[in-house]
Amino acid sequence: MARARPLLHSVRVRLLVIALLPMLVLVPLLLGGTMLRWSNKLDNLLIVKVNSDLTIAEQYLQHLLDNSVKELDALAASEAFSDARGSDAADAWLEQQRQRLGLDFLYLADGRPLASGFVPGEWPVINDALSGRPRSAIDILDAQQLDALAPGLAERAAIPLVPTEAAQPTDRSIEQQGMIIHSAAPVPPVDGKHRALVGGLLLNRNLDFIDTINALVYRDRSLPEGSQGTATLFLDDVRISTNVRLFEDVRALGTRVSTEVRQQVLDEGATWLDRAFVVNDWYVSAYQPVTDSRGERVGMLYVGFLEAPFRHEKIASFVVLSLIFLFVAAISVPIFLRWAGRIFLPLERMTQTISRVEAGNLDARNGPQRGSGEIAQVARHLDELLDAVKERDRQLRDWAESLEHKVEERTRDLQEANRKLEHATERLIMSEKLAAVGEISAGIAHEINNPVAVIQGNLDVARDLLGADAEKVTTELRLIDDQIYRIGVIVSKLLQFSRPTEFSGATNMVVPAQVARDCLVLTQRQFDKARVTVETNLSSERTVLMEQTELQQVIINLALNAIHAMPEGGTLTLSVVDEGNDVVIRVEDTGVGIPPEILRRIFDPFFTTKQAQGTGLGLSISQQLVGQAGGRILATSTPGAGSRFDIVLPAADII
Repeated sequence: MARARPLLHSVRVRLLVIALLPMLVLVPLLLGGTMLRWSNKLDNLLIVKVNSDLTIAEQYLQHLLDNSVKELDALAASEAFSDARGSDAADAWLEQQRQRLGLDFLYLADGRPLASGFVPGEWPVINDALSGRPRSAIDILDAQQLDALAPGLAERAAIPLVPTEAAQPTDRSIEQQGMIIHSAAPVPPVDGKHRALVGGLLLNRNLDFIDTINALVYRDRSLPEGSQGTATLFLDDVRISTNVRLFEDVRALGTRVSTEVRQQVLDEGATWLDRAFVVNDWYVSAYQPVTDSRGERVGMLYVGFLEAPFRHEKIASFVVLSLIFLFVAAISVPIFLRWAGRIFLPLERMTQTISRVEAGNLDARNGPQRGSGEIAQVARHLDELLDAVKERDRQLRDWAESLEHKVEERTRDLQEANRKLEHATERLIMSEKLAAVGEISAGIAHEINNPVAVIQGNLDVARDLLGADAEKVTTELRLIDDQIYRIGVIVSKLLQFSRPTEFSGATNMVVPAQVARDCLVLTQRQFDKARVTVETNLSSERTVLMEQTELQQVIINLALNAIHAMPEGGTLTLSVVDEGNDVVIRVEDTGVGIPPEILRRIFDPFFTTKQAQGTGLGLSISQQLVGQAGGRILATSTPGAGSRFDIVLPAADII
């Protein structure tokens, strides 16, 4: 693997790729384009052929129609018919002629209903014959009409429907109508009455008819080996005569055409010339509508041949061309490699020389070169360059030794300077710590006021409620104890800041919603005095990592600030909700609001708008406590409408 990488990155291989790129890229593209064009041309030729096949089938069907009416016309004008008309053997003679002509029915009509109820006058073919014009056409008869013309004809015409994929849905299970070649010829009038000789041939299950069409259209060797020509006559969309096989020896009678073909041919009256799935395989197909004597589309005439042999021929041609291309490429590559090796051998030797130099052998050289070509000149120049590099290396080693002595001297100087800097840093840290202790001490003086105020408020409540029943003030007494403990914690925090090595505070996991409920109890007295209504939304049950007393201190500070912002009373909303991975404690008031120029400075130490009533450290200390817990405080305000403070803390289950 290690040797394969240099080979792939060698100049020889790269230039070989450049030389072969036109053959390896352009030639396949050209072959592919040619094959695609040839494939399209072949598809067009197949469509032209199947269209020609359809024309032959249509001409044969028209020939049957013309021949049928000619035979009837000749029979109607014959002396034998004239002699038989007036005799008692007329019916027997007509039956004999029916069998001779291969018809399914033959009778003499005068326009009146037959005894069986069949009305000849309803058919344009018979009306034209009664008017003196022989005519032949395709017509569709129902089961009753078929039996009226010839008993048992309806049973012959009936074809059970075979469920066919992609066909239009239908509730029918059997096709009972029959498609006939309906012919009529005028008979010389007798006694002034016009009559017509009417005959017909049932096309349902008429396999001789469809096999004849197939034999005419697809003669021997008219298709390549493996292909197969087929022809079908449809009544509506049902195959009533076909040589398409459902199985090996079972014709696909009763199967139906696809919805797509039906819509184009029967509904739109267009000819289908394209590939189509016929029963169980793809065929190059042609479908043409068949119209009856009234001009209505009643069926389809189909011819087609298997597409698979042509598709296989396309694939085989593509594979053969691809193999030829690969064979030519396989022969060409070694020849190009051998030729390129002779040209680039000096370059490869130079690469080996450079590798030895990089490994530390500064004496490696290419040596004398034969010839005066560009590559030989480059090799000689490389040797000269390596000589110069070796001399520069010697000079650099001398300079390095001199530089090393100077570095040692500068290092000693830097060590002395660092020692002095450490002493100065220690003094600076001590000074900063003392300044911080002073600031925190001022903050403690401010913060003690809040617990004391709460203690005083609860003591007032205790005085009002204490009596014989002391249970009424149990909660207040417990909260007084908590506030005393809180004062001790604040003092311990100061000691921890001054002497961090003597204290190791531990962060507690608390539920902000519960802390908020405790804060509401602590400050209820202040809310009542200030006529402030409290609304809550403590829906979160998640926990955060923060000292309970610190979080309590922050919430109480924000609540008291909100009370001060509503001197005339108002509404304070305290919410604890989940937002993504955070728990948000939100304090909103309907007070006077904060102007934008003041809002930017509210978290600065010692900044206050209460003048003598405050020190300006409440929000600054709250921001520090929340920041230590990994959170942040956000403030928004609308002058005259109120303010909102959001304490955003990361949830403990996310950290």
